[in-house]
Amino acid sequence: MVNLEWYRTFKEVYENGTLTKAANALYSSQPGVSVHLNALEAYIGKKLFERTTRKMIPTEEGKFLYEYIINSILKLEKAEQHFRRSSKERKPSVHIGMCSEMFQLVLENKVPDLEFDLIAKFGSHIDLIKDLSNGLLDLVITPKTPDTKKALVTYTSFAKERIVLVAGNNVDTTEIDRLIEEGNWKELDGVLQSKTWYSASNEMEHFRRFWFENLGKKPVFKPNYILPNISSIIRCLYQAEGMALVPDFLCKKDIVEGKIKLVWEGKVATENTLHFATRSDLKYKKELNYIEDIFIHKFEEIRHM
Repeated sequence: MVNLEWYRTFKEVYENGTLTKAANALYSSQPGVSVHLNALEAYIGKKLFERTTRKMIPTEEGKFLYEYIINSILKLEKAEQHFRRSSKERKPSVHIGMCSEMFQLVLENKVPDLEFDLIAKFGSHIDLIKDLSNGLLDLVITPKTPDTKKALVTYTSFAKERIVLVAGNNVDTTEIDRLIEEGNWKELDGVLQSKTWYSASNEMEHFRRFWFENLGKKPVFKPNYILPNISSIIRCLYQAEGMALVPDFLCKKDIVEGKIKLVWEGKVATENTLHFATRSDLKYKKELNYIEDIFIHKFEEIRHM
């Protein structure tokens, strides 16, 4: 007899593209996801994915199965959430999504004081907004430009992030400072390319934007080190002779404390607007307003550092 959890696992693998991301979404282990997927394929008797080194590519049978079950799975997940919330009268349960760095900086130390249950999910902004639209999240913190086609989603801007150039204290930036002061962008491009660079896979868009907007060309090199997140990059720069382009709010405290140094804010501001994204059928308004206030106050605090 088929286990309904196999279908949920299949859905996450299909939507996330890898076993690792699916395991994170399910709060499970990668071996556990593999077991469920293999069991479902054995039950159906057909291969659902072509397995490559980078991605799980759905077969035609996999695509057909996904389209056949997705509405039922979403209804079951909504029923599960509703039943859990209605059967526990004690506390509301709020589901939020954002990048892990944002959670660590703003919300992590506030969690023990919350008077409601909190379930936080990390992932790409596209995936988080999709979960918000499907009723699986109540609030998403996102720098992405609002999609006006998603009528159910409301965006409220609350702060800006500026991408800045930072370096480890061991990096000699004398020549860079001189070229910036002279406005010699062509030579500056060459000097910067010769340095050791750190970046995160989900921040390459910011990297390319800063380079194009301030040096007038696309970067023709890739960073030396691609790390999981911005927090890891900043900690590496404490001792490394490297450079990085990062959002200012994530590195300002480290700059003030002298752990890394600010090299350049750019001749033009490479900025993103941060939004609270919620659905129009908002529940737990009081609890969500409380979380939003935490973010607003934190960014005000950072701005005045």
